Amino acid sequence: MKQAALYILVAVAAAACASKEPQTQPSVTDRSTAVPSTSASSGSSSTQRQQPSQPLAVNPLNDPNNPLSKRSVYFDFDSNAVKDEYRGLVQAHSRFLTTDKRDSGIRIEGNCDERGSREYNLALGQRRAEAVKQVMTVLGVNGGRIETTSYGEEKPVAPGHDEQAWAQNRRADIKYAGE
Repeated sequence: MKQAALYILVAVAAAACASKEPQTQPSVTDRSTAVPSTSASSGSSSTQRQQPSQPLAVNPLNDPNNPLSKRSVYFDFDSNAVKDEYRGLVQAHSRFLTTDKRDSGIRIEGNCDERGSREYNLALGQRRAEAVKQVMTVLGVNGGRIETTSYGEEKPVAPGHDEQAWAQNRRADIKYAGE
């Protein structure tokens, strides 16, 4: 009796699988665009498929809309204190170094304006670079990944001899490895 019930069950299952109803296939649409080829040598036109364009990877360090493209922290005269207005910039670079560029090293270059002796400006530039490094280490960047150096007054970005030029030269620049 059990064997007969098993045969009936298998027969019913096979009959259910052998249904003659047409099965609907999911529709596949070709969304690629065809571009007619304009060839001077052949009179007939042919179509070619365009490759789908992939978004270009934009380097956030070079994107002017990204805060990471700004790399200079400016200082007051004869000061190495990081101003509050630049703390957000330093935070953005610190966050980038702790999330996206975990293995990358940076160099912070301290600079001064032309006033003061060469030795004093080299020391002040070093203190400025160290001040930015200290903020970054407090924010979680490994201090071993940050190199500091001072150029003193040797690398001005503004050539003038007035307060406007001097203000642009009192800075610490953040440089990523390979720059």
